[in-house]
Order: sequence, then C-alpha cells, then structure tokens
Amino acid sequence: MSSKKIVVIGGSAAGPKAAARSKRLDADAEVVLLQKAPELSMASCGYPYYIGGNFDERNALLATPTGVVRDEGFFAAAKGVSARVNTEVTAIDRHNKTVSCTDVLTGESCSVAYDKLVLCTGATPRRTPIPGIDLEGVRSLSEMRDADKLRELVDSGKVKDAVIVGGGLIGIEVCEALSESGMNVNVVEMLSQLLMFLDWEIAKLVEKHVASKGVTVHTDNGVAEFLGENGKLTGVKLNDGSVVPCELAVVAIGVTPNAKLAAEAGLEIGGFGGVAVDDFMRTSDPDIYAAGDCVEITQRITGKKTYAPYGDLANLEARVVADNIARGDKHKFPGTVNSGICKVFDLSAGATGFSEQRAKAEGYDVITATNASPDKPGFMGAKLLVSKMVADAATGRILGFQCVGPGEVNRQLAEAAMAVMNGNTIWEVGMADLPYAPPFSLAIDHFITTAHILDNKMAGQMTGISNAEVKERLDAGEKPFILDVRAPNEFEEMRLNVGENLIPLGKLRNALDQLPQNKDAEIITFCKISMRGYEAQRVLEANGWTNVKVMEGGIMGWPFKVEM
Repeated sequence: MSSKKIVVIGGSAAGPKAAARSKRLDADAEVVLLQKAPELSMASCGYPYYIGGNFDERNALLATPTGVVRDEGFFAAAKGVSARVNTEVTAIDRHNKTVSCTDVLTGESCSVAYDKLVLCTGATPRRTPIPGIDLEGVRSLSEMRDADKLRELVDSGKVKDAVIVGGGLIGIEVCEALSESGMNVNVVEMLSQLLMFLDWEIAKLVEKHVASKGVTVHTDNGVAEFLGENGKLTGVKLNDGSVVPCELAVVAIGVTPNAKLAAEAGLEIGGFGGVAVDDFMRTSDPDIYAAGDCVEITQRITGKKTYAPYGDLANLEARVVADNIARGDKHKFPGTVNSGICKVFDLSAGATGFSEQRAKAEGYDVITATNASPDKPGFMGAKLLVSKMVADAATGRILGFQCVGPGEVNRQLAEAAMAVMNGNTIWEVGMADLPYAPPFSLAIDHFITTAHILDNKMAGQMTGISNAEVKERLDAGEKPFILDVRAPNEFEEMRLNVGENLIPLGKLRNALDQLPQNKDAEIITFCKISMRGYEAQRVLEANGWTNVKVMEGGIMGWPFKVEM
C-alpha cells in the first residue's frame, strides 16, 4: 500500500503546524510543505517587537524555544517534512490532484501530486488606491523583509517623522515600536477611535494614553494623498487638508485573505472573500482542506461566518486539519469568539466576544457594566484595570468583555473568553471559584467584581451612567447635580472640573442638606473608581432621592481631559 501524499501550501503559521502534525500522526505519510517566501514558520506577531528593539536577533522569529532555526533542514530532520522555500504554487489541478509550482529564484517549474491538499495561503495587507502609495517610504508589515527594512530604518536613525495609517492592532504595535525608537509618530485613523473591537469610551482611554507618550492621534480623518519628491515620501495629506511631514508611512489598515489560488481552482469562496470551509476545515472539495488567515470560520456566539486572521486560531485550525486527514473527518473546529489583546506602551488592551456596539448590531438587547478597580491588593503593587462587561439583558449571558490598563489585563480576558465560549451568565461568573492569593489578584477578582456590578444593575440596586453620556449631556448644557464623594486630597490631586460638588462619603449622611432638596432631582455620583459612588447612591436612595445615578468607572475611567 502506497503512502499518503499530503501537500501543504503556505509556510507561516498554519502550514507548518498542519505539515508537522500530519507527519506525527501518520509516520508513513509523505508530507511536502511549499512556501513562496524564503523563511519558514515566522513568528509574524513578533515583528513589531523586533522592529522596536525588544530583541536584536532576527532569527529568534524563526527559531524553536531552544534556538534552532526552523529552516528546510530542520523540517526534514526533526519533523520528517520535505519543506521547499522560494516555491510559489501557481495552480491547482483538482482533477489530476496536482499543484503547479515555480521556483521564484530560477523560474523553473514543477508539478507536485497530492492525495490530500491543505491551503494555508495567509493574507495580504490591504492597500487602498491612494495617490502616492507607491512612493519610496510607504510600507506595510506582512513579511520578514518588511520587518527587516523597518528595523534597518530604526537602527539607522535617519527617520525622524513617521505616520501610521490605521489604528488597529498592528498599527498600535508599530506605533509603539517607532515611538520608543525616538521617532516623532502620528497615527491616522479614518474612524472615530483606535482599536475598533473596543467600545468608544474604552478606546478613548487607550488614545489618551498613546497621546501621553508624545504620539499625535488623528481620528475621524483619513489619508487623501501621500506626498513626495523625486519618488520619495515627504508627507501625508489628510482628508481635512492638513499635511503631516514624514519620511516613513506604515499602512496598517487590515488584511485580505489570499484566496485567489482557491478561487481559480473553483473552490467556494465566502462572503468575506476567504476560502469557505465547514466545521471539519474542509473546502468544497473533500480532498482539499484550508486553515489560517485565508479562511472564514464560525463566530461562536452567532453561528455566522466571520473572518478572524489571528495566529493562535491558525494553529488550532491546522491541528484540526491534520487530525482529520490522519483519522478521518471526526474533529471539528468550533470557531472564534474574537479574542484579542495588544500592548500599548505601559498599558494592555484587549477584548473577547462582542462590544456593546457590535452586540446591538447583532440584534441583542444588552446591559453593560464598567468597572475601574485594582488587579491585586495595594500592598502587592496594585495596578489599575478598567473593564466593560456586555450581557444579554434578558438572560444575563455574557456576550463580551473589554479591559484596558497597566494591570494584569491578560488574566481578565482569559477568564472572560472562557465565560463567553461557555455561554456563562453573570450569576455563574459572579460565583466562580478562581485561584486567589494576594500576589495574583484581589480576594474577589476584578472579573468577578464586574459581574457583581452588572448583577446589581440587573437587580435594580444600582443605576449607572457612562462617562461618555455624562460628558455629552454636560456639553449639551444640561445641569445634573454632580456629586464627588472622594476625599479632599484626592480632589486636589485630580478633578473633572465640570462643576462637581465635593462631599466625602464619610460625611455624606450628615450633609444631606447640601444636596438638591427636590427628591426627584437628578444626582450623578462618582469617586475614584465609583465604589464609593455606588455606596453614595444607596445612601441617597435610602433617604428618599429617586433619580440617582452612578458614573461607572469613576474618574479613573474618565477618557477626557482632567484638571491636575
């Protein structure tokens, strides 16, 4: 009996995983990995950190944890996989079950037969037809050579001014890398905020932090034209007519799936332009599988198809592919809840599931809670976290969670991602048995506390109002009674300066005469994080006031300017 021939196209994340696991599960299989680029198994998510000088050894992006570079020799010796770099697959012949290849260095052509074919062709940075986009100095970041060039520019010290076009994950990571190298950086985002997976008021906290690092952020603005002289970039003209001088512009406005090869072979393409696959990661041809950034997968909450080009998902999808090729189509890939995280200078920012905006767009009636509180006790070096939980108002099911801050954001998002995937309610999470010790968390973990806040709101024990709504109403000329229940020294250190009235919580019960005596008057309470604000609401309601709201997140969640 002849051995099974497995051909994998693409050598970045999903491809090497599918190839290596296929060989591990079927030692007799003949596994061939074809890669157009000269490198294999690149840790592309690490490119911004290499550019920024977090590490200097380029091959660290290509190496195993023990430092062995994953090249053709490594795959042959350690994995039993025949890997070929600089090899572009130009066509798939589904009838004869072969792929046509071209050596990108010599131009020589060849044909490779397969029994099972795996497409891991990845994605390409989106480049809109903006005038001047082909000028020298306008770059993207998708391949090792892009990272090499940007690192070369950083090390040269010749670039003084840079523009990042796009405020998503890659844009923010590259912004940090270039800014910390000493460049003057501008970020241009066509939409109203950075990091669109966050709700506006949470994203504005990130923007505020980025600006504090000397970066100029332009939201609600796009690039009209790249300006240049003698073929070289000299500046970027924005939609509002302003011009930002620069010698470097990095375009990071998302990616599009590389599905051309699949489409030309007659395979089904999905609504997002990616290769359509079923739960077993099979394409419309039962002998062809696909994984990674070229495919569309299931959104776990809605059951609809979505596009989620993330390295962790690519590896998980590839594992399912290899299992199904070796063992028969028994293993399903359940999809994604769209979890993501990034480092933003001294902050981390991330989300899982749906934002409030996205949940409403999907037709959910939602209720939310914002929580600003420490990640661990003060005596253990506490750092701030600001989180927002989104739940189904009817069932209490957690639909999403966002978190930003200098604290342990990743822990919170990991907890939340499991809750969203499991369909947990706020009441289940509110009684979750999580590991606790002072070096790691508060006795009641930040994530659980957020669920408790939402529980209070759903039970009618707390009425909240977002800081964005407070600001909007004040700007519109409304005059609710703003009650700050912090201590005087806190007020002197930092205040909103919106006409707030300072009555410390400990004195509130003896100062009720200083409040509006109309018990229907609107009163908005807050403190540093609004725990005392909530307690103030309970005190006032117990004394007959009927229209008291807590500004969720307090002054630490206020994304606008404060007076110091």
